[in-house]
Amino acid sequence: MTAPAAGGPYDLLIIGGGPAGYVGAIRAAQLGLKTALVEREKLGGTCVHVGCIPTKVLLHTAELLGDIRGAGEMGVQVGDVRLDYGQVRRRMDRVVTANFRGIEFLMRKNGIALFPGAGRFVTPTQVRVAATDGSEVSLEARHTLVATGSRPRSLPGVVIDNDRVLDNAGALRLPEVPRSIAILGAGAVGAEFASAFAAFGSTVTLIEMMPAILPLEDEELSGVVAKELGRRGVAIRTGTSVTGVTAAGDSVRIALRTGTGDETLEADYALVAVGRAPVVEGLGLEAVGLVPGRAGIAVDGRFQTAVPSISAAGDVTGGLLLAHVASAEATAAVEAVAGQTAGALDPTLAPRATFTIPQIASVGLTERQAREQGRDVTVGRFPFIANGRARILGRAEGLVKIVADRALGEILGVHLVGPEVTELLPEAVLGKSLEATVLEIGNAVHAHPTLSEAVKEAALGALGRGVHT
Repeated sequence: MTAPAAGGPYDLLIIGGGPAGYVGAIRAAQLGLKTALVEREKLGGTCVHVGCIPTKVLLHTAELLGDIRGAGEMGVQVGDVRLDYGQVRRRMDRVVTANFRGIEFLMRKNGIALFPGAGRFVTPTQVRVAATDGSEVSLEARHTLVATGSRPRSLPGVVIDNDRVLDNAGALRLPEVPRSIAILGAGAVGAEFASAFAAFGSTVTLIEMMPAILPLEDEELSGVVAKELGRRGVAIRTGTSVTGVTAAGDSVRIALRTGTGDETLEADYALVAVGRAPVVEGLGLEAVGLVPGRAGIAVDGRFQTAVPSISAAGDVTGGLLLAHVASAEATAAVEAVAGQTAGALDPTLAPRATFTIPQIASVGLTERQAREQGRDVTVGRFPFIANGRARILGRAEGLVKIVADRALGEILGVHLVGPEVTELLPEAVLGKSLEATVLEIGNAVHAHPTLSEAVKEAALGALGRGVHT
C-alpha cells in the first residue's frame, strides 16, 4: 500500500481499513465524497488476516476431514487419511491474500486515497499520519470516521506472548497441530478453535466461567454444540475460572478455580479467547475532547460522536463485534455524513453466525430473553434428524427453533444449530426484517429435499401444525 500525495481537503477521512473502514470508504465514494483511508497494517483488518477468513479455512478443512473419514458409510472407500497441516496453512495464506488483493483492487476502482500508517487527531478536522518509514503527512477532512476495530483482551495477570500463551493470531501461526491446547473462553472464537483442533487430533480442553459454552446463544442450541464437542473428545469445563497461566518450558500450567476448589491443568499451549477490546490508543482522542469508555467510543443512532465532525463505527464502538455488523454500521454512518436519512440499525435484526461443528446461526431474541421481556411466546422446533436432506448428508444433528409471539405470530427469534445453518439464516433475517409471521414462513413452499424445509417445519410447529414431527 503506497501513499498518494496528501491532496485534500477530503470530504471524509476514515481511520482503519477493516470491514467497517473499507466498506465505509467504498460507500462514501459511491455517494460522491472525496475519500481517504488510513491503515497502519493491511487492508481487511482482523477479519481478513487473523479472524473470520483464516479461521473458516481451518474449520472447512476440519469438516472435510470428518466427511472423508466417514465416507465409508456413504459407500466411498478411502485409504489412510492424513492431515497435511503445512498445506492447510499455505491454503489459508492463499485465501487471505486473495481477499486482501480484492480489497486493494476495490480501493483503486473507487478512487479512494490510501495512506499507510497510524493516524492521530490534531484537531477535529486534521489528522496526522505517521508512516512506518518515519515520515508524516497531515490530512484535512470535513468529516472523519474512526473504524479502528478491536484487539484480543486477556485475563488479569495473563500475558499473551504468542509463544505458549496465544491469542487468535498466534493460534493461526502455529507451525503444526498442537498435541494439547487449553482454550480459555468458550464464546464463538474459543468454540470454533476447539472444533478445528479437535478434528485435527489435538487434546482440547475448553474452559468457560459461565454455566454453558456459547453463553450468548440460546441455551438449548449451545447444549447441542457442547454435546457434539464432547463426542469429538473435547473436555468442557464450565463454571470454571482461570486464576493464572504460567509458561513452563514447552508447556503451560493453567490455575483453575471451580465450585469445589482449585486445581491445575497442563497443556502444550493456552489460547486466550475471553473477548475483545476497542483499539483507541494513539488516536489522539483527548486532543479533540473524546474520552472512550471500556466498551469504546460512544455514538448516537447515526454513529456520530460528541464531536460533530467525527463519527465511529464497528468494534471500536462496542456492541456486537461482528464483521458484517461493522460494515452495516459504517455504511449507515457514511450515509448520514452524506446527508441521507437512514433509520438506526436494529440490533435484533443482526445475524450471528458461529462456525463450530455443528454450526450455530441466530437472529433476534432467545426464548429466555423473550420470556424475560414478558412476551407470551410459542416455540416451534424441528430436528434435523427428521429432515431428508440432513440424513442424505449424514449430518443430522441439531435443530431449528423459532420463538414467536403467541397471539400475533410475530417472529421474535430464530435459532439454528446443525449442518450449514449459517447459509439458512438469511431467510430468517429477511423474514424478521419484513415483519413476516410464522404463518407466512410456514405457508411458503420450500423445495424438497433441502435443509431449508426445517425452517418451514419449525414455523409450522410454532402454530401447532408441524407435519413431520
